Formats: sequence, structure tokens, C-alpha cells
Amino acid sequence: MLQFHIDEERCIQCGECVLECPAGVIAMEDYPEMINEEGCFQCQHCLAVCPTAAVSILGKNPDVSTVLQGNMPDPASLVTLIKGRRAVRRYRDKDLVPELIDELLEVSCHAPTGVNARSVLFTVVRERAVLDELREYLISRIDKQKEEGKLPEGLVGKYLGWSVKAWQEEGKDIIFRGAPHLLITSAPADAPCPDQDCLIALTTFQLIAHAKGVGTVWDGICMMALGLCPEVAGKLGIPENHTLGYAIAFGDPAVEYLRTVQRGPALVNVVKW
Repeated sequence: MLQFHIDEERCIQCGECVLECPAGVIAMEDYPEMINEEGCFQCQHCLAVCPTAAVSILGKNPDVSTVLQGNMPDPASLVTLIKGRRAVRRYRDKDLVPELIDELLEVSCHAPTGVNARSVLFTVVRERAVLDELREYLISRIDKQKEEGKLPEGLVGKYLGWSVKAWQEEGKDIIFRGAPHLLITSAPADAPCPDQDCLIALTTFQLIAHAKGVGTVWDGICMMALGLCPEVAGKLGIPENHTLGYAIAFGDPAVEYLRTVQRGPALVNVVKW
């Protein structure tokens, strides 16, 4: 049940919830009414757009939601966050507090998904000790394939071979860049757009993480290692029917960047029909 409810004392019958409903399942009679529960996307647009907080759906209390007017970020600050974000490859040797990780994930689950599927799974390593065990496993598996001459040709084999050598000879962590935590997104393969949903979720995580002072790095070498060792996904608890999105390593940064970089101009293709 959607638990669609209109507080008639608050409702001003403006029809905004009807006009905004992307599924077209709300109709205006005397007051807005749900006419097709099965067709609802459960996006909560109706709750968000109501000017008087008269709409409740899915049992959500609109008064608990944050009012947007006066609470949106300053555009200049958001620009600085986007331009100032850096890939972090040096981390302090300590775990983030669990409450902070929980907050980052809670915000990230608000990222948009195709047809509001909301099926992205956040697989997170919350403790450095666990990530150390994962690294040891991956290194041993990669090293075995290296000795047997089974590493893939090209960049994948090159980077994975380098990762093993750096760890064995220098104790340098190339796979996770010394980060204490790892986040992998995945989604059911039959979701409307699992690949895109996973990347959008990680991008959202990255931005809120940096806003909170947490460093991140998109972990392509980890993804290469997971591709070489497909059994690891199951060991991490990722369902067999899921498509792996991507991975981000994160933690308390041991480096401080002091200014934005300078890029551009943007590569733009203007359409002329």
C-alpha cells in the first residue's frame, strides 16, 4: 500500500502534485486522489512539490523533510567543491568513525536512479583490518596468475603486475592506495540502467565525502583485480545477479590541497539541426 494521504485542512487544491507526478497516477477530484497505485514510481515528487506539506505517501511525514528554501548551498561554494575535489592517494592510518560512514551512505542513497528503481547496493568495507585481508587475498591470487603467465595483456596485466611488485618489494599499496575503506556499488542486472545508477551513486558519495573532509579515489585497479578474481564479489556478499558498478577507496586524507586546478575550455558540441 502506498499510504497516499491528503491533509484536507492544509491542501489548497493547487494541483501541483497532479501536474508534477511523472507517472500520471494522481488525479484532482475535490482533492488529489491516487488512481493507480501499481503505476506509482514511489519518487515522492508529490510530497516534495506540495507548497503546504499536505501530501503524505509511503507513510512519510512531510514535516520531517528539510525545507529547501533558505537551505540550498551557495552556488559559488558548490563550484569550489566540484573544482577543488582531488583524487586522494595518501591516507592516515585510522578508520573513520562508523557514524560518518553511515551518514555518507544515507545521503548517497538519494542519488537518482532510472525509473526510480533504487536498487543500488552499497558494499562497504568499514574497517582497515578487513581491507588488509582483502588486499592479501587479491595480491596472492594476482601473483599466482602472474607466475603462471596468465595475466591479461595490455594495461590490465601491466597495472596488476605492478601492484604485486610494489607490495612485495616496497610494501606500497597500489590497489587501495593505503585507504582504510572501500565502497563498491552494484545493482541487479535486470534493473533499467544498472551501470549508470551505480556511477551516479558513487559520484554522489564522492561529493558529499569531500564536503565532509573525507578523501576518495576512484579505484580502477581494484576493479581490474575484481575482474581477474570474479569469486571475490561473492565473498564480499554481492549477489550473483548483480552487475558491478565501480569502486571508490576512501578515508581520512593525509594530504591537504590548497587551491583548485585550472581546466578548460570544455569540449562542447553545439547541435544545429
